[in-house]
Amino acid sequence: MTALMTKPAAEPVADTPLTRPRWEFPALAVLLIGTAAAYLCNLTANGWANSFYAAAVQAGSVSWKAFFFGSSDAANAITVDKTPAALWPMELSARIFGFSSWSMLAPQVLLGVASVALLWATVRRYHGAAAGLLAGLALALTPVAALMFRFNNPDALLVFLMIAAAWAMLRATESGRWRWLVLCGLFMGFGFLAKQLQVLLVLPALALVYLFAGPPKLGTRLLQLLAAGAAMVVGAGWWVLIAQLWPVDSRPYFGGSQNNSIIELTLGYNGLGRLSGDETGSVGPGGELPAGGNGMWGQTGITRLFDSAQGGQIAWLLPAALILAVVALVFYGRVPRTDLRRASVMLWGGWLLVTGLVFSFMKGIFHQYYTVALAPAVAALTAIGAVMLWQHRDRMAARVCAAAMMGVTTATAWILLSRTSDFVPWLRWVILVGGLGAVLALLLPPAPKRSAFAALLAGTVALSGPAAYTAETIASVNAGSIPSAGPEVRDGRGMPGPGGEMPDGRGGMGGRANATMGGTVPAGGDPGNGSGRGGAPSGTAETTAPDGGAGGSAGPNGGADGGGFLGGASQVSDKMIALLTDDAVDYTWIAAATGSNSAATYQLATELPVMSLGGFNGSDPFPTLAQFEQYVADGRIHYFIAGGGGGPGARGDDAITAWVAANFTAVQVDGVTVYDLTS
Repeated sequence: MTALMTKPAAEPVADTPLTRPRWEFPALAVLLIGTAAAYLCNLTANGWANSFYAAAVQAGSVSWKAFFFGSSDAANAITVDKTPAALWPMELSARIFGFSSWSMLAPQVLLGVASVALLWATVRRYHGAAAGLLAGLALALTPVAALMFRFNNPDALLVFLMIAAAWAMLRATESGRWRWLVLCGLFMGFGFLAKQLQVLLVLPALALVYLFAGPPKLGTRLLQLLAAGAAMVVGAGWWVLIAQLWPVDSRPYFGGSQNNSIIELTLGYNGLGRLSGDETGSVGPGGELPAGGNGMWGQTGITRLFDSAQGGQIAWLLPAALILAVVALVFYGRVPRTDLRRASVMLWGGWLLVTGLVFSFMKGIFHQYYTVALAPAVAALTAIGAVMLWQHRDRMAARVCAAAMMGVTTATAWILLSRTSDFVPWLRWVILVGGLGAVLALLLPPAPKRSAFAALLAGTVALSGPAAYTAETIASVNAGSIPSAGPEVRDGRGMPGPGGEMPDGRGGMGGRANATMGGTVPAGGDPGNGSGRGGAPSGTAETTAPDGGAGGSAGPNGGADGGGFLGGASQVSDKMIALLTDDAVDYTWIAAATGSNSAATYQLATELPVMSLGGFNGSDPFPTLAQFEQYVADGRIHYFIAGGGGGPGARGDDAITAWVAANFTAVQVDGVTVYDLTS
């Protein structure tokens, strides 16, 4: 390894026309246009994607108060369980182009293309054109990135802002100017408004890189980092301050909190509770089971990112990225403290290490799509290391490292593809043979034709696995609260999902499995489709979202009940729509239903406010029975829709439901139990 170490080298030259290869901009255009075309392809097949957020987008497209707070409905009963910034691009698009699946999801695609472009620019500035383009390509072909940049969860904006923060911090490390540190802090603060504390996972890497490699004196560097921290507080705090000081009776309830507090939501359900598993109001228990099995969110541990749920999402290049990060740091071991190439490697490596360890050991709610936060770091490190080894292929040590990286990547692809042996079954054999050939070719002394062949073969082998998963993701329907990229993966016991088998023998919660937790069980039917991938399972009513997207499951009475707990939006009959929309102008909410996914189904079908009782999980203490009785007495709610899609601890049979059943008459409308609260 020490043979790779080099003498201090000159700093990278700033971008000028003379330093850019003639092929770079055409190649960049192909990369960005190709990414946009691929991500836009089959986009509306996802329908409303996550109906929980789709309903909030619909609300924000007609109400500015709902826009500001992230309300689930335009009448502002309760918010989503996140801060609202990730909804804003989609809501603005819906205001301009009208609310539809395409207008909602297209901004997410644009964020994906922008993320690829910004990663290219950041890596290219310090490591050259080839590394920048390879990093952008690796990000675009990461399966979980292709999933989330075509979905309406908050992760698309979060990832873009995390890359933007890294770009600004490296510019600060290059120049030592205060403005870049302040800009980095503002990006981080706005990232908080996208998905709260998750953005802080990159904070240690950002701070330590500048503290180590920033050009000013140590005291100045510390003051500048404090300024960046203040900018981060301002970037997030303006909204938090307004939201907290807004009169409680004039704003929606903060969904996901137990005390109607955005601070509590940040530090509890969406904060420390995710690490410890102690999440009040959560959908189920975290951590490991007493018997040593898996919790609801999968087994914690250092191998978590490689298990059956997460592996196909992100792990293809993860071992190579870790190896190449170490190799690059050794290679730059003798450069000056302020060397920007080493600072870049330190930043991406710190990002990957901290985020990966947190994801591996967090005991609370963990979904496989969270791993999209690792994708930029994996892509950047792989590209930087691969190009560095290629540039020094005349050294035996570099060729050995390249061959080792290729061997590990081939083995990883073989393992991941073996879990889906019925998906393109010949691909793993092609990768195995090609990978072994690439290992041998990389070990041979360099020669023009031989080196070109080795590079082409190695790149094709390394990216063909994730590319196949990405293509399958784009061609498939992705809907529901727990989407998953690539084909369905089952563990060694034939069970789907991140946790394998649940304690009571039910299927896990991920993949495209028909897990009971994913929806409600119809009388005499099969469980609902928890991930929303594919059509309705046998025994349930067909439940499609607009434009052919798959939804949740049928209700307990045979009709659509709102998609169940974690499913997508179900199809609502014309008769039910007519009932809900009749005299709708006379009511604040046309109906109330337990759980946000259940309420979202009817809101998306009518584009009118539906009150969610208990928020996403159905467990939030809003509204109280007294509040609900007052709403009814004031004639503000027309109907109560029985059933609903709450999770464990939901209030589906609580005091409100009992009060409604005791005081109003139930009627059946296409299999859905409805109470007229004005009769």
